[in-house]
Amino acid sequence: PTLFAEAFFFWRSQMTKGTSSFGKRHNKTHTLCRRCGKSSYHIQKSTCASCGYPSPKMRKYNWSEKALRRRTTGTGRMRHLRHMPRRFKNGFREGTEAKKVVKKA
Repeated sequence: PTLFAEAFFFWRSQMTKGTSSFGKRHNKTHTLCRRCGKSSYHIQKSTCASCGYPSPKMRKYNWSEKALRRRTTGTGRMRHLRHMPRRFKNGFREGTEAKKVVKKA
């Protein structure tokens, strides 16, 4: 067979972009990120596609409203911030004790 024929048969066998191409995928480009925990840390680039680690600032864009909503304030534990409304209501008082209520006989 000629060189043209060989090239034609190779091209003919790989005409699809789908099923036959998926079988060739066995290398991992992304692995788990240490900061966000998603499988978005690009191994060769050594950056996370989701949170931007190791950059000190979190990756965020306003064009992706849902992504902002998923990781905004209130989606986590809020160990400090969840007590703020109650403390604000009481004027941030500290070191005081509630007065004892005496029952009337």
